[in-house]
Amino acid sequence: MIGIFGGTFDPIHNGHLRTALDVYEALALDELRFIPLGRAVHRDQPQTPAATRLAMLQAAIGGQAGFTVDERELNLSRPSYSVHTLQSLRAELGNEVPLCLLMGRDAFLGFADWRQPEKILQLAHLVVMDRPGHGLPEAGALHDLMQGRVTREVSDLRGAPGGYILFQPVTRLDISSSDIRARLAQGRSVRWLVPETVRVILQAGSAAA
Repeated sequence: MIGIFGGTFDPIHNGHLRTALDVYEALALDELRFIPLGRAVHRDQPQTPAATRLAMLQAAIGGQAGFTVDERELNLSRPSYSVHTLQSLRAELGNEVPLCLLMGRDAFLGFADWRQPEKILQLAHLVVMDRPGHGLPEAGALHDLMQGRVTREVSDLRGAPGGYILFQPVTRLDISSSDIRARLAQGRSVRWLVPETVRVILQAGSAAA
């Protein structure tokens, strides 16, 4: 079973890494792929060049068994849509291996507005990094998408290539990439907000700016 964790990672920080590790361990994933996006659809465009974000991500996960970086979205000339990324992964991995698309609560609450959400659920499971049932809609498109799909059993995810939604509690660290960028712009330290290997890259870039 493979986890898919996409984002701008501008920069990758300890909040990303801790939640990813929580899911990796709780679901006993065989692999967790970090997929940095090239061009955003539902958020502001990344401020940091793709090559730098990639270097920071590779530095951050180095040495962690099971964590890998997938560069496929960085090479696109069009916006990165999850459904297209999952179709690309299926073309490589086949139709049987379970795929788990990781997302936070805010992303999940907007999931019904993503491109082809029903198709995404055919291609993969959703793993929502939040408490079960916390602040979920009682009606509407997302509510309808959830019907018959929510499970508490990891075995359900392992038994199918996609289609389930699982809510996974994770460690919450109040860290944001925008705050890290603001600290750097102010000449403040970001030590212990990011891995030391990432801090070195950030500080070098800040000094060169």
